[in-house]
Amino acid sequence: MWWFQQGLSFLPVALVVWSAASFVFSYITAIVLHHVDPLVPYISDTGTIPPERCLFGIMLNVSTFLGMATMYVRYKQVSALSPGNPRILRLNKLGLTLGWMSCFGLCIIANFQKCILYYIHVLGACLTFGVGSIYMLVQTILSYLMQPELHSKDIFWARLAVFLWSSSSILSMFVSSVVLYSGLYGQNLVQKLHWEPQERGYTPHIISTVSEWSLAFSFLSFFLTYIRDFQKISLQAMVSLQGQTLHESPGSFRAEEQALLIAGSI
Repeated sequence: MWWFQQGLSFLPVALVVWSAASFVFSYITAIVLHHVDPLVPYISDTGTIPPERCLFGIMLNVSTFLGMATMYVRYKQVSALSPGNPRILRLNKLGLTLGWMSCFGLCIIANFQKCILYYIHVLGACLTFGVGSIYMLVQTILSYLMQPELHSKDIFWARLAVFLWSSSSILSMFVSSVVLYSGLYGQNLVQKLHWEPQERGYTPHIISTVSEWSLAFSFLSFFLTYIRDFQKISLQAMVSLQGQTLHESPGSFRAEEQALLIAGSI
């Protein structure tokens, strides 16, 4: 059995590989069609113009569902490992809520392009990266609380390092974007897809785009830390039939209930 076939480890693997592919494929398509500059464009710029916009949206929508599934499995795993610890259970529920909010933000990014509905796109980015970074913090705290009995110290330090990486990327991206869009370097820069090195504002633009790519891959790196944990878990669906057919009338339900009472089952 291959390592990615153990337990549910294929979920975080699929999330990371598919999401990275969505960035790379849309980037390659945009470069080939000369829609953006080859040197570190915004990720959103590579999904602005058709046909890469269509590819970008479809692939990120799939990433949304993979992310939700991965976060749910992580939630169930922590709940099963620490059923009697109320602090961990509360943090675990908070983590799932924040994670799904981040996934919803990713869905917004996929379907509302930057150059068309900028403020909705920014809202999606804030949910994805802002709320997502808090999700990473919660999971890092859970890893700390669960060590050394349930978690190794190496996993905790790895998640802490990735969280610090993402936080520094967020800070760098925020500061450079505020400087870039402050009006000092011109207006309507949101619509600008091509930059020349000699243009004013080129330096903060590059810092901002590099920070965005760094932030995206820090998120993917965080989910890579789930692989070893997910190798030790599997989920099963239990089917409980409430009737023998799928078309009972209310009268047949009462008849079935009466038969169970006579048989002593209730």
